[in-house]
Amino acid sequence: QVQLVESGGGLVQAGGSLRLSCAASGGTFGTYAMGWFRQAPGKEREFVAHISWTGVYTYYADSAKGRFTISRDNAKSTAFLQMNSLKPEDTAVYYCAADRGGSGGRKSTSYDYWGQGTQVTVSS
Repeated sequence: QVQLVESGGGLVQAGGSLRLSCAASGGTFGTYAMGWFRQAPGKEREFVAHISWTGVYTYYADSAKGRFTISRDNAKSTAFLQMNSLKPEDTAVYYCAADRGGSGGRKSTSYDYWGQGTQVTVSS
């Protein structure tokens, strides 16, 4: 069974940066597409970023473009989300997800495995 564990969340002031990590175990990480999603209180979970299993292809939600960067290190079975220029509206629980089919995408239903989430709070 694949397990995903996020880390790196915390409290940061607006304009600051955080780097989230997602460590995978129990599967073949190098074949999974990876995604980051987030869920703010009272809102539905939303797509943030995707990276292909090769790491070559990435795409982002409009809210993340130009500020967030998704990456992966297949040798370490870890995915990352570098978040810069953070805004209070970025406050949410951030989840990483893995698609064993390798496609990923913007829809949460495309992903097979999920982490427990890490809280990101951006103060104004």
